[in-house]
Amino acid sequence: MFGRFGGNKTAPVSAGAALPGRNTPIPTARRHHVLGTPLLESVPSGFADCSFGCGCFWGSEKAFWRLPGVHLTSVGYQGGITPNPTYEEVCSGATGHAEVVRVVWDPTVIGFADVLKLFWECHDPTQGMGQGNDRGTQYRSGIYTTSEEQVPMAEASRTAYQQLLSAAGRGEITTDIISGQPFFPAEAYHQQYLAKPGSRPYCSAMPTGQVLGDFPGADYKLPPQVWSHYDWSISHCVLRGDNAPISL
Repeated sequence: MFGRFGGNKTAPVSAGAALPGRNTPIPTARRHHVLGTPLLESVPSGFADCSFGCGCFWGSEKAFWRLPGVHLTSVGYQGGITPNPTYEEVCSGATGHAEVVRVVWDPTVIGFADVLKLFWECHDPTQGMGQGNDRGTQYRSGIYTTSEEQVPMAEASRTAYQQLLSAAGRGEITTDIISGQPFFPAEAYHQQYLAKPGSRPYCSAMPTGQVLGDFPGADYKLPPQVWSHYDWSISHCVLRGDNAPISL
């Protein structure tokens, strides 16, 4: 696959070398397999959205859809050059995209800080172009914001998490924080993959075990018991959890 498209698995592709893509979106699912919400609907009035790259999107999507107050999740491709890429093209390294999870949530129930807390804790943001056994530019860590207000909070959370990692003797965070990048939904079979019959139980995420606390601007809303459903001391812990959203 990599050789066929001529991409680079360890460095972002240049605009001149990227695949041309296509003008029309690739087909995807109509509804969320667990939450039942329309996958391609606009963000409801008063709700917020942001996308997160945490390695393979199969496992990370499940972690996000379980959070109380999350209205919708969908997996796709973001942060690259090629319009409407396919999974095969993204995996080649020749589109520049990362695998991401788009999260839409109700801010009256869950704060952006809660979503960021799950993001930082569910993977190792110091691994550069990869996560666990998955290596390549499509597995890089990233936050793709949709509003000016999200940027300073994302940056403040990154600073706070770096302090925790440094104190634990770990390396530098490589996470991108980027605004204004279009989100391209992935193929239907990738959507909510781990909740579907016959799916392969796979998650590449390698959480560091560090727990994000308070940071400047944090708007935490979820009660502490929510986080008892996640055990980031165990690699791939989302595979051990239920598919159903966590009840308050």
